[in-house]
Amino acid sequence: MKIRTFLWLLLPMLALSCGGDDSDNAAPQTPDTDQGEKPDRPDPDEGPDEEPENPDGISYGQRGLEFFDLVNRYYRIQNGSAAGLYVENYNGTTGSSPSYLWGYDGLISGVATLHELGYEVDYEAMVDRFEAYYRTSGAVNVGGYGSATDGRYGSGDRYYDDNAIVGLDLVEAYELTGEQKYLDRAKRIVAFLHSGEDDLLGGGLWWNESLKNNPNDGNSNKPTCSNGFATLFLLRYYALCTMEEKVDVLAFARRLYEWLVANLRDPSDGCYWNDRSAAGVINPTKWAYNTGVMISCGVRLYRITADPAYLDLARESADGAYRCFVGPAGGLTQAYPDHDPWFTIKLVRSFMDLAPYHEPAKEYIDLFIRYLDHAWQYARTSEGLFYENWTGVSPGRSEQLLMQGAALESLGAVALYRGETAQKSM
Repeated sequence: MKIRTFLWLLLPMLALSCGGDDSDNAAPQTPDTDQGEKPDRPDPDEGPDEEPENPDGISYGQRGLEFFDLVNRYYRIQNGSAAGLYVENYNGTTGSSPSYLWGYDGLISGVATLHELGYEVDYEAMVDRFEAYYRTSGAVNVGGYGSATDGRYGSGDRYYDDNAIVGLDLVEAYELTGEQKYLDRAKRIVAFLHSGEDDLLGGGLWWNESLKNNPNDGNSNKPTCSNGFATLFLLRYYALCTMEEKVDVLAFARRLYEWLVANLRDPSDGCYWNDRSAAGVINPTKWAYNTGVMISCGVRLYRITADPAYLDLARESADGAYRCFVGPAGGLTQAYPDHDPWFTIKLVRSFMDLAPYHEPAKEYIDLFIRYLDHAWQYARTSEGLFYENWTGVSPGRSEQLLMQGAALESLGAVALYRGETAQKSM
């Protein structure tokens, strides 16, 4: 869990650490979507419970493109050294201070889906702006992406989860464009991740290079996010790297995966706890993205090794995550969490990875699509930006770039899942 500037993100939701309560398999109430004035939220006792047949021919890619235009209008910095980057929060004025790396990465993940669908979205230029966060100082003499930037140079702490997630974006950029520079930049991240691994607590990566092995600091820990996203990045990079690198990269990925299964996997439901502190204490909080990334890792490891044990663990985690994170919320009988949509889309994208091997995952995705439809109509601001709370009860932290990036990625990921392209809508 990212605590730094977002420490307060934990506070209202700690009570939602999963209790395993099962609920009826009803869908969110999903009204028809039209182009008129946004209606009031529906009565939770009314409306269809079954999956709609998409009578309006919704194109999620077109919705994503329309929504990206809004994000550019309200968040993109137009002038100065940070031009082309985005502000952290929109509160009526755009401002000029660029966002933290996490928020910018969340936006890039969504823009990548639009590019893959075939829309013109200035994708390569946006990926190139990651370099504004890069720096080669720090506790070790190795380059990495800082948590902040002034628009020209990276600053702030360097987090292993942030760097692994940027690495995933760079690998994806190479796959989508064929530009060698993105693979070269991804290779740098392998070295940075190596600098975060040691034998304390039996192995694994720390969360932050400045907070290693300090038992008196609760932020000094080895979390699922760092280790899980590093594993997934390494497995994605493994498919593209040189033969000379492959043995080390795969061995590194498997070490991290095995450490997570041994230390942070809850055997009762297959979900993953948040972290193990430097003092050796486990934080049992569960977040959707932590389990999601491990599902995707299991699928990747199965594809690489053909070992069905990886797929078995992924299936167990998927079913456990659905029971853990889906339930009544905001008057809806069955919904994904009403907070932190970036966490949710990472879980749902893992369901998309798993769906060819696990039929129930398709049902989990269908529910998410209905929830997304509900949010499009009932959980947006007057500007058209998404609430954090997709039930529509309250805006939550809707001003954050990360919330809007999560919505954009959700629209684009659904479009890809449904087989849309820029020339073909459903």
